[in-house]
Amino acid sequence: MNSLPATIVQSNELPRIPVRGEDAANVRWNGAFAVYGGHGTTASSTIVYEIEPGDRLGWHTDATEETQYIIAGKGELQLEDGSKHIVGPGSVFVLPTPLRHDLVNVGTETLRAVAFFAAAMFTQTFDNVMLPPKTHVLGTPNRNG
Repeated sequence: MNSLPATIVQSNELPRIPVRGEDAANVRWNGAFAVYGGHGTTASSTIVYEIEPGDRLGWHTDATEETQYIIAGKGELQLEDGSKHIVGPGSVFVLPTPLRHDLVNVGTETLRAVAFFAAAMFTQTFDNVMLPPKTHVLGTPNRNG
């Protein structure tokens, strides 16, 4: 029998952190860690995020496999091989490591999504310098130990 309690997070109540590309005006999104290792999980991480129309996540590579679920809005998933895929409410896609990718909001409403990572701690390496904290590398708060 599992002695750990279930973790339930009201993700719509989590404060979002604005993330911006230092040198790219349209690399703009807001996100929050719902759970990660030591904070609700032992083997995975989950992020909730939003992208406004015309904005994008920014090209990046994740250090672990990522699965995304689109809740609302319309996006264009761009992959390093040049392919582009339209995603919308109900779309699920898996991004293996180390597939470089970007997601652009091509719709007229806020794109809302959940990203599930197959690790309790991970990093993402962006092409752009990201603010905060003025670095190419973002990740779970526990990534440094």
